[in-house]
Amino acid sequence: MKNFLIIMTLVAVVSDYLLHPFYPQFFESRFGVTDPAWVGYYFAAICFMVMISFPFWAYVSKKVAELNILVYTQCIAGILALFCYATNSYINFWIISLVMVLFKGSYLLVYPYILKIITKKEHPNTIGLLSVVVHLGGILGAVIGGFTVDMIDASYIFLIMAIGDFIQMGMSLFLIKSDAYNTTPIAIETESSVQTDTRIIPKGFILKIGLITMILYFSDFLIRPFFSRYWEYVSDYDSRIVSGAIYAIPGFVALFALWINTKRKTTTNTYQGIISILFLGSIGLLIQGVGTESTIIIGRIVYGWAIFQGVVKFDVLVFELSTPESYAVDYSKVHFFQNLGVLLSSFSVGLFVDNYGLQIPFMIAFAGFVLTILLYYLIFKIAINTTSGSLAKT
Repeated sequence: MKNFLIIMTLVAVVSDYLLHPFYPQFFESRFGVTDPAWVGYYFAAICFMVMISFPFWAYVSKKVAELNILVYTQCIAGILALFCYATNSYINFWIISLVMVLFKGSYLLVYPYILKIITKKEHPNTIGLLSVVVHLGGILGAVIGGFTVDMIDASYIFLIMAIGDFIQMGMSLFLIKSDAYNTTPIAIETESSVQTDTRIIPKGFILKIGLITMILYFSDFLIRPFFSRYWEYVSDYDSRIVSGAIYAIPGFVALFALWINTKRKTTTNTYQGIISILFLGSIGLLIQGVGTESTIIIGRIVYGWAIFQGVVKFDVLVFELSTPESYAVDYSKVHFFQNLGVLLSSFSVGLFVDNYGLQIPFMIAFAGFVLTILLYYLIFKIAINTTSGSLAKT
């Protein structure tokens, strides 16, 4: 069942990422909106809906099984995507598309649900695989979206979104009805042998991880909305498909990184290597900001490796410190902070670009990575080293 759910996640991510690199082009061609600030505002509105969506559905999942929720929510999301395709009103599009995101966001329940049906020893590789699925979905979404914008019409993207939502609905219904899969409520067993010593867990770890990753996600998403425009400004290639491919380079790197990780021996220390990975990511951001085709590609490769490893490690950390019965709720709280970071970046990126140009997001994101490193060191590394030293003396 795990593999089936992973495929369903891929369908959801592809559907979700179709328009991500091309919002500026979409608003210009569909509604004649060229102000970059409004693109940022729309990104911010989407992030806000995701912020409230996941915690809401996580709460609902305490009473209703996850797959049952998905049957109804994805059906509604698909219908609303059809309305987005049909409407010619800018205001109606905002309202309908944001309500669509509210229902579409329920697919995030699949992530903690997968981790709940496997053992904690499987978490690092599975989280890495799910992260690759997100990147691969970004690749496919960017390529399909670029082809649609270039060759057909941007509005048709919402028809493809609707198909993706209806496929998820059908897959969820199939799992529920099929005798080959057990979808009954899962009995939680205590895995005392793999639980982290509570004496080295920082108090309020959900809040602390949430705050750290909020800055990380702020920095990561700050470079996304106008990346295709940045590439088109620097490059001689006037193609949305090429822009989408360059945008998706971190996804290709993530595939390679997952393969490398599966060859390595899994470390028992989840905290190991996070600082060096974040430092490497900051270098990748600086290289991308230089403003030539070659440095952008090199920077995307370096950054793609770092952001994949960093996100995986933080997610493993969340589920290591949490308990199976709290996975959905705890992860939804961390996810809330992460999307708050995305919200802040989306709200501000249009203003930054409008006033300081297309390179400024990389500079601000670099500063954000440096701040993330400092906060992680102060909150986790010092606390763990101090506590471990006290335990050794005891």
